[in-house]
Amino acid sequence: MSQIRWSEACERNRAPILAVLQRHFADRRRVLEIGSGTGQHAEYFAGALPHLQWQASDHPDHLPGIAARLQSAGLPNTPAPWPLQAVLSPAPGLGPLPAVPLAFDAVFSANTLHIMSWAHVQTLFAGLPAVMADDAVLAVYGPFNHHGAFSSDSNRQFDAWLKARDPASGIRDAEAVDALAAGVGLVLLEDVAMPANNRLRVWRRGR
Repeated sequence: MSQIRWSEACERNRAPILAVLQRHFADRRRVLEIGSGTGQHAEYFAGALPHLQWQASDHPDHLPGIAARLQSAGLPNTPAPWPLQAVLSPAPGLGPLPAVPLAFDAVFSANTLHIMSWAHVQTLFAGLPAVMADDAVLAVYGPFNHHGAFSSDSNRQFDAWLKARDPASGIRDAEAVDALAAGVGLVLLEDVAMPANNRLRVWRRGR
């Protein structure tokens, strides 16, 4: 049996995130989660939002654990997780994708942008139009800087830890991420303060 991974951070942040998703995903039907990690968010949000089909995705190495968690939960609205990453070659974008239009009306990602290199963050946003419906909502959770300034000493320390682990990673500037979002037709709807100096930023396409 595949080992089911567990994240304490997911347990701590899931309720505050859900409170925001309940508003912005109320009229949504199909959600693509990019970077599902342990699958805890997929299990919790799909259970709390049963009107949604919650499609988990991640690096292929993480899929067995996510699949085992979702199979154990037995929820009817969590299909098998997909292998999906931001890839730089042969062409930048999200891949691999099925050879059919996807048109998810919501996309969610948590604690991913600061783990990826900036080139991969750019690629992720560039790949969103291939998976999003015309009026899709994007919700991204994690730490953000503003105009290059850290929002707290703990975020400064976290950024130093990230860079010691991988120099290409680090907390991203909200303004730079907003520019990437604008480049694919996304308009910021809300920037919500979350516990532990995190944010949940929500954009909508075509508005």
